[in-house]
Amino acid sequence: MIPQIDLTRQHARLKAELLEAVERVLVSSRFILGPEGEALEAEVAALCGVRHGVGVASGTDALHLALRALGVGPGDEVITPAFSFVASASAVLHAGARPVIVDIDLRTFTLDPAQVERAVTPRTKAVLPVHLYGHPADMEALGALARRHRVALVEDAAQAIGASYAGRPVGSFGDLACLSFYPTKNLGACGDAGMVVTDREELAERVRRLRDHGSRAKYQHAELGWSSRLDEIQAALLRVKLRHLPAWTRARRGLAARYSALLADLPLTLPRERPPAVHVYHHYTVLSPKRDALQKALADLGVGTTLHYPLPIPGQPLFRGLGDSPPPECPAAWRASREALSLPCFPELTDAEVEAVAKAMHQALNRIG
Repeated sequence: MIPQIDLTRQHARLKAELLEAVERVLVSSRFILGPEGEALEAEVAALCGVRHGVGVASGTDALHLALRALGVGPGDEVITPAFSFVASASAVLHAGARPVIVDIDLRTFTLDPAQVERAVTPRTKAVLPVHLYGHPADMEALGALARRHRVALVEDAAQAIGASYAGRPVGSFGDLACLSFYPTKNLGACGDAGMVVTDREELAERVRRLRDHGSRAKYQHAELGWSSRLDEIQAALLRVKLRHLPAWTRARRGLAARYSALLADLPLTLPRERPPAVHVYHHYTVLSPKRDALQKALADLGVGTTLHYPLPIPGQPLFRGLGDSPPPECPAAWRASREALSLPCFPELTDAEVEAVAKAMHQALNRIG
C-alpha cells in the first residue's frame, strides 16, 4: 500500500536529531515559554519575512487569537472562503463575529477577489484568505482590496509555510498570519502547535498577552486571555525539522511536477501554479467528476488517498444558521467538495512510488470508464 502520507519515514530519518532536541529540553526542565520557543519564533518569523513570531498551542488558536488581537468581536464580519478546513470560519465564530462565506477560484482553490469585493459591507472588519493546499491566494488583489476598504488582512497560512507570492513569503502580506504545525503539515510538530507571525509590534504584544491569560508580567492580568502556549519540547522538535524544510519543499515541488507530467493525458483537472505564486504542495489534489469511484478503485490497487474536503463550509451544520438569506451558493466550493482527491504527497515518497501511483491512476480510470 502506498499511503497518502507516512510520517514514520520522516521520523526514522531524523530520530537522532529529534531525540537530542528532546533531551536538551528535559535537561533544562524549561517546558513552557523558554529559550526553544523564543528561538523558534525568531526563526519562523525570519522565514516569513516579518519581525515577530508568537508560538501558540495550535493553528486554530493562532486564528482565534489573531482575530481577537485585531479587536474582532460581536457585530463584526470577517470574509472567509467557502472551501477550507472548518477552523478558518469557526475561528470567526469564536471571536464572536459573523463569518461571511465567499466562493473560491477553482483554479487555485483560494478566495476569489472579485467575490470578496462584492461581499464587503460597513460591518466588515477583516478578510481571512486561506492559502489552501500550499498555493498562495491572490495577495496582490486582496491586499489592495483590504487597503481600499480599510479592513484588516489575516492570512491563514496553515498549509503554506515556505510558499511565496510575487517574491514575498506568505505570512508577510497580512496584518497577521497564522501557521499550523499539526503533525501532517509541511512543517509538523509531534503533537499540536501553531504560531502567529506579524510585522506589527503592538499586535504581537497583544497575542503574547492573550495566549497567557492576558498577562505579560507574572500574576498581573490586563485582560481576559487564554492558555495557549507552545511548549518547549514541540518547539525544539520543530527547530530540528525547520532546518530540513527547504529540502522538503524542493522534494514536494519535484514530485508534483512528476505527477503532472505522468497524469497529463488523463481526464482530470490537475493542480496548477498560477504565477506569481510559488506552490509548496501541502497536498497534490486533483479534480475528477468520478472522484468517489476513483478513490475506491485506487484503494483496490493499493494507493491511499484522502478527501480534502468532502463538505464545504456552507454545507457544514455549524454554519447553516448564520442568517444568510438565501445561503451562499458557492458553486466552485461545492464542485471542489464533490471532486477533490488528494494523492500521496510527502517528501519521502520515492520516484518509483510516484510512477506506481500514476500507473494506478491510469488503470483505475480505465476500470471505471
